[in-house]
Amino acid sequence: MESLFSQPQHEAHVRGIRGIFEDDDEAAESLIREPVEKNRWSSIMVMESAEPPPQEAREQLHLLPKSYADAAAEGLDAQSRGNATDTSGSSVGTGSDEKPESYAAVAAEGTKGTSGSGYGNTAQRLNGTMREDASTDIGNENIGDVPYNGVIEDEDDDASHRGGLRNGRLTTINRPHRDEQNGRKVTRREKPKTGEEKPPLVSGRRAGAGWGRSGVRFAPLNVPLKRRLQTAMVLFHTLSIATFLTFFWFLCAIPLTWPLLVPYLIYLLLSTGHSSGTLSHRSEFLRRLSIWSLFASYFPARLHRSEELPATRKYIFGYHPHGIISHGAFAGFATEALGFSQLFPGIKNTLLTLESNFRIPIYRDYLLAMGLASVSRISCENILSKGGPNGEGMGRAITIVVGGARESLDAQPGTLRLVLRSRKGFIKLAVRTGADLVPVLAFGENELYEQLIPEHHTWIHKFQMAVKRLLGFTIPLFHARGVFNYDVGLMPYRRPVNIVVGRPIKVERQTVPEEGYVNSVHEEYVRELERLWEEWREDFGGGDVRLEIVG
Repeated sequence: MESLFSQPQHEAHVRGIRGIFEDDDEAAESLIREPVEKNRWSSIMVMESAEPPPQEAREQLHLLPKSYADAAAEGLDAQSRGNATDTSGSSVGTGSDEKPESYAAVAAEGTKGTSGSGYGNTAQRLNGTMREDASTDIGNENIGDVPYNGVIEDEDDDASHRGGLRNGRLTTINRPHRDEQNGRKVTRREKPKTGEEKPPLVSGRRAGAGWGRSGVRFAPLNVPLKRRLQTAMVLFHTLSIATFLTFFWFLCAIPLTWPLLVPYLIYLLLSTGHSSGTLSHRSEFLRRLSIWSLFASYFPARLHRSEELPATRKYIFGYHPHGIISHGAFAGFATEALGFSQLFPGIKNTLLTLESNFRIPIYRDYLLAMGLASVSRISCENILSKGGPNGEGMGRAITIVVGGARESLDAQPGTLRLVLRSRKGFIKLAVRTGADLVPVLAFGENELYEQLIPEHHTWIHKFQMAVKRLLGFTIPLFHARGVFNYDVGLMPYRRPVNIVVGRPIKVERQTVPEEGYVNSVHEEYVRELERLWEEWREDFGGGDVRLEIVG
């Protein structure tokens, strides 16, 4: 065919055609070899890498002035303003010498599919590629400011790679192109027309979304001072054994203190202040310090009375459940933070703990000052048979956490499992001393900590029971919250603890307790405990919890 361009321009045009149809060599060669009339070339867009012919040749070939990008932009701007010349009578495919006003006019005329037009079949496609930025503006009514350098195809073309200007608007291209990194072919899908339903889109996870949240919730910095002090007091009580032991070993590291420590250790081994029943080390000043109200208000804890207790009797309070550390028992019966002496005037109560705690240096003096005593049999009998108005223990009371270490292993939130069916030692103690039995139920004590479930970790549970048989106590593997967070640590949760004191069960004194009488008193005690549970469970948040009494 007769070339319309000079040799360099023709070669540049051929490179541009092959660059566009890089995946379709047959179509590229067909378009290059097909004879095209002069006026048809007036609407063909040469690749940007090709230089435009001289101005004289442009006029002979009916090409647009200036650069192709400027001409396209001007034409599209004019069309968007409504000033474009009517293209119905253009020279496209008619043999007329008139030049099209803009590429938009050429595209609009070409997409009408006019019969007899020179833009039929393969020659109807205008060679080029559409800019990436033009595809982003698809769907806007005013696109005159988007330079178009793309492929315009007939609407009846069955080719899958379609795109260009239709009805004066850009459409997306579905032309495959090659990924520069791995050589894969990637196809861009045509944007759905207005009113059509979008195809389903499945997305992967959003990168970085997990960093917006954390599994551990940290406490804010602007926590009120009162809450900080509450946390400090509970932390002190929880770590009191470790604190006093650390202080003792610190003193041992100072040689100047050895002359004082040696006599103290001898006194520690020989002292019976924890079991004598005299309560001579008890400090009412320490028990009534206002700092204990901070401890009790941390949860918060409250002490409730079912009925008055006369000070002319002696009593054994049975505290249930044990929980992990029995925070409710300490707040209600070892301090005056909850007003025990106000609810039960004239009664001097003593909270009991393990004998081994009174062998820890310095810590045993702290316990004695708080009015605690050993839970051994001789200690209980001495407390209930000494002191009081008549010197026989009237007006005295002891508080025993009946379930003990065995029950602490069953302390799970949402449960209330009491080890009580075979616990009759405190019943025999009440019969021998003539003390009335008073069941105490602490709603919420088991909610303060979480620990491993024995049924799911049987070998750990067996190890814990072996430690209990060997040492008399066990080590629950528990956790709750921390000092500066709400999810990890050994601090108890801030959950309410309501301690309800039941009605007293009068006991007749027997020097040698009869087994039948002990069993009947035990059954009456269990019934009163169950009555407390059924009567107050709805008021104190135990509606969904089932009381279970085991051996």
